[in-house]
Amino acid sequence: MSYSVVIPARYGSTRLPAKALQDICGKSLIQRVYERASLSSAQQVIIATDDERIASEARQFGADVELTAMDCVSGTVRVAEVVKRRGWADDHIVVNVQGDEPLIPPAIIDQAQHNLAQRPLAQVATLSAPIAHAHDLFDPNVVKVVCDAEGYALYFSRAPIPWCRDAFALARDRLPTQIEFQRHVGLYAYRCGFLTRYAGSAPCGLENAESLEQLRVLWHGGKIHVATACQAPGIGVDTPEDLAKVRATLAHESNSRLHCGKNKKS
Repeated sequence: MSYSVVIPARYGSTRLPAKALQDICGKSLIQRVYERASLSSAQQVIIATDDERIASEARQFGADVELTAMDCVSGTVRVAEVVKRRGWADDHIVVNVQGDEPLIPPAIIDQAQHNLAQRPLAQVATLSAPIAHAHDLFDPNVVKVVCDAEGYALYFSRAPIPWCRDAFALARDRLPTQIEFQRHVGLYAYRCGFLTRYAGSAPCGLENAESLEQLRVLWHGGKIHVATACQAPGIGVDTPEDLAKVRATLAHESNSRLHCGKNKKS
C-alpha cells in the first residue's frame, strides 16, 4: 500500500533554538531527517514548516515543502494542514516523522505504516522501545507508554509508568525485573480522514498537562496501536547534548567507512 511521509519542523525550540538548521557533519538536521525518510517505501516525503528559513534550506536540497501556519499547536495539526492542502483521500495513510530524528531507521517508518494498514480498528499506529536504565524511566523527556494485551495504548506519560509500588519503595536506581518498561518512539501513522477529525477536535486537559498530543486521541476514545520497533530508533535531538551525541555518532560512522575503504584498496 502506498503512503506518504510528512516531516513537521518548526523554527522555534525552547531547548535548542533553530534546531532544524543545526549543522550535523556538513548537513542540516532537517536534511538528515529528510534523507532517512526518503529511504523508506513512502511514495512522497514532504517537509511542513512554519518558517521560510527552514523552507529555503529544504528547497536547496530538493525537498517538497509546505509552508504551514505559525499557530499550529502540534506537529500532528501541522501534518493535518498538509493533508487538507494536498486533498488526500480519507483512507490514505500518512506517517508523521518528527523533524528532530536524524538517525531514524527507514524500516521503522515502514513498520508504523504497515501496522496501521493491518489494523482497521486503530486510528493511529506508533512504536515503542524497551527502557534499559532507571534514569531514563525517571527522565520526563523520555515518554513512557503502557499498553493492553492486544498492544493498544492505555496511557502515555512523562512520569514513570507503570509505578511499581513495592520495588520503588525500596530503590529507584535500578529497574524492577517483573515488568518491561517501554518508551514511546515519536512517530505516528494515521489515516487522513481521522487526522482531519483530530485537527478539528478540542485539546484535552491531559494533553495540556503532559504536553503530549497523542493523549487527545485516547481522551476522545480513539485507539492507538503500539508495536516494539523492529530496529533501534537512534538518538533524537532535543538538547545541545543530544546534538553533540548525534554529531559524534555520524562522525564515527563516516570514519569507519573511510577506514574500511582504505583497507579494501590495500
